[in-house]
Amino acid sequence: MDSGAWIAGSAAAAGAGAGMAYAARGRSSSLFGPSVYHGDRGRRSLALTFDDGPSESTPALLDLLAKSGIRATFFMCGLNVARLPAVAREVREAGHEIGNHSDTHPRFDFKSKTFIYHELSQAQVKIEGATGVAPKLFRAPYGVRWFGLGSAQKRLDLLGVMWTILGRDWRLSAPDIAARITGRAGAGDIVCLHDGRGVESKPDIRATLAAVADVAPRLEQSGFRFETVSEILRPLS
Repeated sequence: MDSGAWIAGSAAAAGAGAGMAYAARGRSSSLFGPSVYHGDRGRRSLALTFDDGPSESTPALLDLLAKSGIRATFFMCGLNVARLPAVAREVREAGHEIGNHSDTHPRFDFKSKTFIYHELSQAQVKIEGATGVAPKLFRAPYGVRWFGLGSAQKRLDLLGVMWTILGRDWRLSAPDIAARITGRAGAGDIVCLHDGRGVESKPDIRATLAAVADVAPRLEQSGFRFETVSEILRPLS
């Protein structure tokens, strides 16, 4: 193979790889299933979302949100719901929205369609059994989508939800999490935080709690209001 052909082939392979990476993880991608990453840009609202729960730390977050009068969206793992059904019910009873975050929190890339459907359907069954609510929203673990996800979402009537702002609260300090959120917040944004760490028991979410306590009043003072994901997706009438 001459050098020109090799360069062309390499460029094509790189382009294909970049395209697949965008399809799987790009926040605006809907190639593997219907998905959104922000709400109505016409009003100054934000949606706080929390992944990986419920956990033993979720009640502390619920208390904090209640004090601030915030309703949020919780994307729950089925395995965690089965372990802590009372906490899952507490989320629902507090008036928050509940979404599906898979059963065991795996990455979906290179997994079969059967595997992906089983993860979503099992989570759906466990969440509805514990809370009485059948989720209408789904967030892929690690934000990774794959072949077969779209058909699974269609069978279970789930809309995919990515995010506008990723708090990285599993690794950053509370001040850094707060800075990421307040420095980027815009109308209609969906903010991704966590009230768990995958399916780990007794996770440490103190940084998340401190960040939420910091940013909530500051964002409200800046004129933002907090809505659930479903609310923020509805345009003003």
